[in-house]
Amino acid sequence: MLARAKLNLALHVTGQRADGYHLLDSLVAFADVGDEITTGPGEDDRLTVDGPFAEGAPPLAANTLGHALALVRGWGEATAPVGIHLTKNLPIASGIGGGSADAAGLITLLTKGRVLSGQEMADCLALGADVPMCLAATPAIIGGIGEDNRPVSLPSAHVVLANPGIGVSTPAVFKALDQKTNPPMPDWPEPQSFGDLISYLRSTRNDLMAPAINIAPAVEACLDALAGAPFARMSGSGATCFALFDTTYDAERLATRVQAAHPDWWVRTGALT
Repeated sequence: MLARAKLNLALHVTGQRADGYHLLDSLVAFADVGDEITTGPGEDDRLTVDGPFAEGAPPLAANTLGHALALVRGWGEATAPVGIHLTKNLPIASGIGGGSADAAGLITLLTKGRVLSGQEMADCLALGADVPMCLAATPAIIGGIGEDNRPVSLPSAHVVLANPGIGVSTPAVFKALDQKTNPPMPDWPEPQSFGDLISYLRSTRNDLMAPAINIAPAVEACLDALAGAPFARMSGSGATCFALFDTTYDAERLATRVQAAHPDWWVRTGALT
């Protein structure tokens, strides 16, 4: 199963609850690039990992996959030992929901894709704010701490993903955010064309971008490398940045140029869904 990369096309931090959770207003979409997960019977619960970012993946007990397995077992499913294989294609701690997408993918496999109850979705939210949106894996406007999910339709678009080879701590970025109460996104206009989408995105923000750049200046270098695209921005809390195009040709041309200039960076192209 492909655990697709999650992109925050816009991310407004609108407040902070008394329990410390931040309130978000975010437009999310997914790219057809991601980690790959398979499951099968085993003599005991076991995680095997390969792929370009296998070395950074924690063991099962400390991995979101282990937490997802425990969650499904708490629902009375997947009681037999499970062998999990993960091909880790996405950079770790990179702002594109890799761990959450992995957890969501495993939950989908273990529950055979059935519709989850309201309480089960709440359990998934406790696992991670991005997990419910990764379970849906469709474009949506996300509110609250991740529990509000309003599906939307996006026009066709192609994306270049670039990560300068660093991980950024999400808690550190939120801690460095000076203003925790900011205006929400403008009303969703239901864009009908790629140009409409870009016009809307230019009226939005990623409130985490400035603190992420202060922590990791390489994020700014990554954005500079994507300059010239119709639209470019950092995703989530970084450090992965994205550029949007209306054609595969233009996306691949930029990706080739960025990879040639920065051979040690992670650069991928895909369709936005």
